[in-house]
Amino acid sequence: MTLINSSAYYTLLAPLSNTELQEAIRTKKVKVKNYVRNQMIYLEGDACKTADIILNGKVAVERIDENGNLLTIAEFLPDDLLGGNLIFSKNPYYPMTVTAKSKTTLLEINQNYLFELCHQNPEFLRTFLQYISDHALLLGDKIKHHINRSIREGLITYIAGAMRLQNSTQIRLDMTKKELAERMGVQRTSLSRELQKMKQENLIEYDSKIIRVKNKDYFLKP
Repeated sequence: MTLINSSAYYTLLAPLSNTELQEAIRTKKVKVKNYVRNQMIYLEGDACKTADIILNGKVAVERIDENGNLLTIAEFLPDDLLGGNLIFSKNPYYPMTVTAKSKTTLLEINQNYLFELCHQNPEFLRTFLQYISDHALLLGDKIKHHINRSIREGLITYIAGAMRLQNSTQIRLDMTKKELAERMGVQRTSLSRELQKMKQENLIEYDSKIIRVKNKDYFLKP
């Protein structure tokens, strides 16, 4: 089975030759798994037995708060790794649900082979340690960013980021309001209510596809 033409497309696989990779697939030390949109990959409490490289698609780490709201903690894209910070833990269980947000393909590396690679390939070990260190900090920041944040604060952060990214005060929405509410971990009706308040305060105008910022300084405070 041919997975990729060159392992260099994926950061963690770059230290491996295509021959090594194909042999690992043949001997089932690594496996390719496919998921459809909205399919659960791991449930909260599932044991982490593999480290999974996202080959294509999009994956979300989610939790449900005490009010039943779905909160998207983080999203992962191709070349990202799932389970790298858990697989060698004394408590290797997923603390949150992991869901495929689009058609997704993962490359699952079993624990024994991952340990073998770390032991025998110093460059792989360096890449693996660097990756899990960087992303542990990133995920921690995202969790802290979401917890105890008001809907208004979440909207200010989103709008400010979109203005910088699009270099415009007229923001094209890349998701539905339902998807934005899920990302912020709030109900859609609560999000709509807060958007309406911001409109009444003459901060924004909006429709289903665009948010027009009327008070730029409010969102881009130093």
